[in-house]
Amino acid sequence: MHSQPNETDVSADSAAVDRVRERRADLAPALGRTWTDGEPRRFLTDLTAIGSRMAGSEGERRAAGVVADAFERAGLSGVETRPFEMAAWERGDATLRVTAPGRKGAAATREFEALALPYSPSGDVTGELVDVGYGTPAEIDERDVEGRIAVASTTTPEGGRFVHRMEKFGYAIGAGAVGFVFVNHLDGQLPPTGSLTFGEEADAVAVGVSKETGAWLREYAVGGGGGGGAGSGGGAGGRIAAGSSPAATAELSVEASTAPGESRNVVGHAGPDTDERLLLLAHYDAHDIAEGALDNGCGIATVVTATEILTEADLPIGVDVVAVGAEEVGLLGAERLAERVDLDRVKGVINVDGAGRFRDLVALAHASETAASVAEAVSAGTNQPIAVDAEPHPFSDQWPFVRRGVPALQLHSDSGDRGRGWGHTHADTRDKVDDRNVREHAMLVALLVAEFAAPERDAPRLDRDDLIAALREADFETGMRAADLWPAEWE
Repeated sequence: MHSQPNETDVSADSAAVDRVRERRADLAPALGRTWTDGEPRRFLTDLTAIGSRMAGSEGERRAAGVVADAFERAGLSGVETRPFEMAAWERGDATLRVTAPGRKGAAATREFEALALPYSPSGDVTGELVDVGYGTPAEIDERDVEGRIAVASTTTPEGGRFVHRMEKFGYAIGAGAVGFVFVNHLDGQLPPTGSLTFGEEADAVAVGVSKETGAWLREYAVGGGGGGGAGSGGGAGGRIAAGSSPAATAELSVEASTAPGESRNVVGHAGPDTDERLLLLAHYDAHDIAEGALDNGCGIATVVTATEILTEADLPIGVDVVAVGAEEVGLLGAERLAERVDLDRVKGVINVDGAGRFRDLVALAHASETAASVAEAVSAGTNQPIAVDAEPHPFSDQWPFVRRGVPALQLHSDSGDRGRGWGHTHADTRDKVDDRNVREHAMLVALLVAEFAAPERDAPRLDRDDLIAALREADFETGMRAADLWPAEWE
């Protein structure tokens, strides 16, 4: 769902480019200070030293305090923390055992490391494993998953959009699978995590396992023979091929709990007190198995750093800066914000999720010509590459606003590789961060906010039919329905 960097669009509006250049000159002192600022690194240190920032946890509560302090240091006014209720999931143990016939027919059982995926219920299932490759709907349809445990890769085929784990899980369980195993596609004995649903307990147990474990599981799967990998089903329709070994039996067990909990959004304000507002968002929560330095420590650090620049800008309208909680378990903080804010007053949304991690910025315009034009103008006006992708998707904090028709930019960054990299694994730690990317992207974010807010910028609402058509054209409908994300009001 994220594009690769492209060359700057040479058709960027010349008047907008001139505005960006003038603004860049006006903000030169603030931009210059940001170039050498040590505060982004110190902020990331404070945030990642907390440990787990899982939604609804004590760590997330402490992180909200760190963010609020940073907002005040940056010069935002009216900083406050707004709690909200949510379903808090807590991880317990997970076990995955496989019993397979040996060379002489004697069964042998071995156990593999596994991590429960957020909102997996507690439970035990037993069944044959079935390799569903990348876990796309087409692959699942080709396999016989009924009563079996589906094994799917974290990545997706080249040439197509990124297929989210919620889509894979939802479609597999909907097709009759009794359990789900999510296999990392990267080396390093790194089982992945990631939520199965938006804020509620899922319908089946699910775990993440490492690439190395996945190689064994595909060999043990129905029709497997050791040659399995993402995209290899190991047998026509998932049925045992003639001459192959009998299938192994897997036992999957998860201990977890879902209980009423509390998350919070942290809100501050820059610019004048106007009726019309712009929203600048980033989530500060992270998964419980790592420090969350990349996802989304870099993003919230980028926003904090950008706000220091924005407090010195001559903004034409007010900017509400919001650190949202509970993104990783279903965009819950952003959903709460979208429900409570007067959307008629919101000109647009800039969501910083993934910026600051890698060298080049990516701007996802979510079917908004205005949002795309803003990114193109800032790219041209700063001589900085910003790859612009118009395709919408429902898997980050802009979605509660986009589906309500508000134009939005999501700011990501490009590693050149498919998938999340270290994100959602034990390896998402502070040592992976190059804070030069945070500082440079913060400068671009400040200029993007200022250009989006410009009075010359008209920001029409998204047309619902056009948005639906864009999602269908990108082949999202089947997966979104499987994950129960297709809005009911669109029926």
